[in-house]
Formats: sequence, C-alpha cells, structure tokens
Amino acid sequence: MTITLNNPKFRYEMENLTRIFLPGQDLQTPDGSADLFADEHIATATVTLDGHTATHTADCCLPTTHATYNSAEQEYGIITPEIRLGQALYQCLQELTGTPPPPWGVLTGVRPTKLFRRIAERDGESAAAEYFARELFVRADKIALARAVFHGQRKILGRGAPQSFSLYVGIPFCPSRCAYCSFVSHSITEQKAQKLIPAYVERLCEEIRVTGKIARELSLRLESVYFGGGTPTTLSALQLDSLLSAVDGSFELSTCREYTVEAGRPDTVTAEKFEVLRRHGVGRVSVNPQTFDDDVLRIIGRAHTAEQARTAYHLAREYGFAVNMDFIAGLPGDTPEGFARSIDEATALAPENITVHALAIKRAARLAANSAQGEPARFADGLSKVNSALTDAAYRPYYSYRQSNSLGALENTGWAKSHFASAYNIYMMEEAHTVLACGAGAVTKLKEPCGDKIERVFNFKFPYEYLSRFAEILTRKEEITSFYRNRGIL
Repeated sequence: MTITLNNPKFRYEMENLTRIFLPGQDLQTPDGSADLFADEHIATATVTLDGHTATHTADCCLPTTHATYNSAEQEYGIITPEIRLGQALYQCLQELTGTPPPPWGVLTGVRPTKLFRRIAERDGESAAAEYFARELFVRADKIALARAVFHGQRKILGRGAPQSFSLYVGIPFCPSRCAYCSFVSHSITEQKAQKLIPAYVERLCEEIRVTGKIARELSLRLESVYFGGGTPTTLSALQLDSLLSAVDGSFELSTCREYTVEAGRPDTVTAEKFEVLRRHGVGRVSVNPQTFDDDVLRIIGRAHTAEQARTAYHLAREYGFAVNMDFIAGLPGDTPEGFARSIDEATALAPENITVHALAIKRAARLAANSAQGEPARFADGLSKVNSALTDAAYRPYYSYRQSNSLGALENTGWAKSHFASAYNIYMMEEAHTVLACGAGAVTKLKEPCGDKIERVFNFKFPYEYLSRFAEILTRKEEITSFYRNRGIL
C-alpha cells in the first residue's frame, strides 16, 4: 500500500490512522511526493491498495458561518490542516477497504475525552458533540461516552487549585511477566531483579525525600498519592513500610484526598502487607484479576487463579480498603461471553471501581513476539453489552483513554460507583495538574498552574540505570523548581 499526502509533516499521525483500518499493514509514504502545501487551503490524500487508487480532498478553510469553530480554532487549534488531511485519508481508506468506520473516527490520540472536555467547557456540550460528529467522524456511542466522562470528572476537576499536585511512586517489579505486558517491569523470578530490589528501595526513599523537600519549598498542595508499577506489593511488608514512611516524613498529607497502592497481582497480597498499608493511611488498593477464567490466566502467564483474586478482594475488604479491579477484553483464549461472565462476577463483588481495558498488543509484549493474538475483533460488540451491564449495576464512566494497536480501535474506560471515582486517574489522564513522579521509568509532568503547557522530566527507565545514574536523577529534580519559579510561583 502506498499513501501520498500533500503535507508530509503529518505522516506519523496519518500512519496511525491507516493502521486503524489496516492493522499490521506495511505502509509507504513517499518522501517528496508532493510539495508541502502546494495549496494551503486544500488537504489531499491518495491511497493505492491492491492495485486500486482513491483520492480525496478536504477544504482547510474554517467554516465562517460557525462562530463556535472559529473561537475553538483560536483557542485549541481543533480545525487544522492535520484534521483536514485526516478527513481526506479517512475517506480514501473507507472507500478502498469497505471496513466499518473506526469508533473514534479520525482521532488517533490517547485522550479523546480531554479534547471533548476542553471544547465543552468553552462552547458547551452540544458544540463539542457536534464537532466530534461532523468534523472528527466519531461514532454516536463514543460521543455519548465522552459526554458521560465529562460529567463524571467535573466535581473532582473543579476542586483543584493552581498549586495542586499528585505524587506517583513507581515499583518496576512483578512476580512474573504477563504475556501482554510491554511495561518496563522485571520479574522477581530473575535473580538479577531480586538482587536489585534492596538498593532500589533505598534509592527510591531518597528520591521521595528530595521530591518532598522541593514540594514544601514551592508550597505545593498534595491531592493524591499513587503507588504503581509493575506491582508494588511484590515488595516485602518491610520494604513497603520503608517507602510509605518516606512519604509520611516528606510530604504534607493533611490535604491528600486519596492514597492508592496497586496490589494488582493477587499472588502478592498478604495480610501483613495490607496491615502496613492501612497503618500508613492508604485508603484504596487495586486487585486486578484481568479475567476470572483460569484457563485464560494460564495462557497469559498470570501465576494466580481466579480464586486467589477473590480471596485477595475479600481480604482488602476486611482491611477496609476501597477496591479497584481491572479486566482486559480480548485476551487469548477468552470469548465475549467469557469476558461478560467475568464482569458479571465483578459487579456481584461490587468493588468501587472497575476498569475495562481493550487488549493492546505492543512490540515489547511476549504475545506480539509469539504472534498469539487471539481473536480480539470478536469482542467489539460484546464490549457494548458489558458497558450496559456496568451501567445497570450503578457504575458510571469517569475516565477513558486509548492505546495504539488496541482491540477494534477501542478505548480503556474506568467505571466507578457514585462518589468513588479515582481522583488520581482523572488528574493523570486529563493532565489536569502536576504529577511529581519517583522511581525507575517515572515521568514527572509539570503543568502550568493557570495554563495548558506541560513539561516532562524523565527518570531512567531500567532499575540498573536508575541505581547507577541516580545522581543525574536528583539533578533533574531541579527542573521542578525552575518550572515554577519561571511562572512566578516562587
């Protein structure tokens, strides 16, 4: 297949759109095949596939009769040559492939609901819905999802302040590596990983202390704490105690509204670890079965059973935690009916949060290497039924995001019972305020207090790099102070 664009600088975005229609298809976009904006008012895409060619154009001029679009363009740039080129390419691919239109239309980004919110806050929900339908070709049910997420977030987003922030602490270790995982996480079955953990915990405590000192000097206000990974409860109770104590001693927790620790792998959960979490004020944990089908768990390399997930859930309840549970649609060996049964069991258990993920196969995952990708396309209709079941069980969507190469070009959505939406998930996914991040692979996101600008400060990905180059990580922390000082906060 060959794609010719009259604006090659948007090649990356157009390739992402093409892969939604044709997963795994090799692409060619000839460099220099067209002048960069030979006509700045016209976007043109030509696609040749299996000997057939389609060409479509889109007018880049703003529709002057719609004041909504004009004002939004000035503020957000939502009608751009990139969008117009996407519209032209979309029509070419629709014509040549005859496949059903993708649910999110021409949108290829991670945060479609963030765009919906920004337009809705300025021009109203109806204008946002109209733009999504007419300009972005988003399907009606996904527009409804975006609207529901917008409503589910408003209360939490409305209580933020310019100096609000969240703390993320990363633990890049797991009891074993799942077949679908592409994160930088290390199985503790590997001896090298086991040897790294004590030194990693020691350094991480030091990074937490340095970060807390910076937050105090800047008079930042902590809203939420989130321990993620990997699997934080891979660590021993004593190691968890050390890290939580470092947080206690480094940050002002009186303003913290939410404290979450992922205990995602049920085989890492013990009463001793939950006792440590409760003693340090943790109020929410994740227990992530992914499925309640033992055969599927074996296929994907999860070293636990469905019964262990149930036991971990009930133990979390005994300790008084609110519980998040994650599930993945489209896992190898699963069926839409089997996935629906897992969600039915989850709603019967009644955790405060249930997150439904569409399987996304990344190059770094073992599933991709083994080409054992199952039949994810069969799940698209089933997910609609699952969403209805969650709604019937009094869960409401409150955050949503997308990943590349996901089942049916669908999304991951967090559902919560009333008053139990996870603040951290909203802050992080909507990029609503600063997130100070500690640990290997962690990324600090510094958000302009009264604007939209975001700057990132990266930690080294791998634990051995984190340890060997730790001094550089501490030096990079100085960028936090510089960011706020340059904006008049200090």
